[in-house]
Amino acid sequence: MGNISGAVRHLKKELKRAQQEVERFSAALAALGSSSSSRRHTLSASGRKRISLAQKARWKRARKGSQPASAETASAPVKRTMSASARKKIATAQRARWAKVKAAQKKAA
Repeated sequence: MGNISGAVRHLKKELKRAQQEVERFSAALAALGSSSSSRRHTLSASGRKRISLAQKARWKRARKGSQPASAETASAPVKRTMSASARKKIATAQRARWAKVKAAQKKAA
């Protein structure tokens, strides 16, 4: 019987030690805030508004660089005009080219 009572005493001692260890682990977890890591964080309305405005500003800067400059910001290209004599020379040359083409067509036919 002496062996059994000694074994029971030993088991009770181990149970007490294990319970103390569990309490220490529970205290450590509470100190680290393990339950707060699974909590969802919420933003205030003003915080969401600030983030939204900052994101819109980033989008605006990104689009500004990728889009071609609008007519208001870029200087308009200078409209080039042709003198009357230059237009007359071009028209005369074009008529001569067409006359050649028509003459070639008449020969072929």
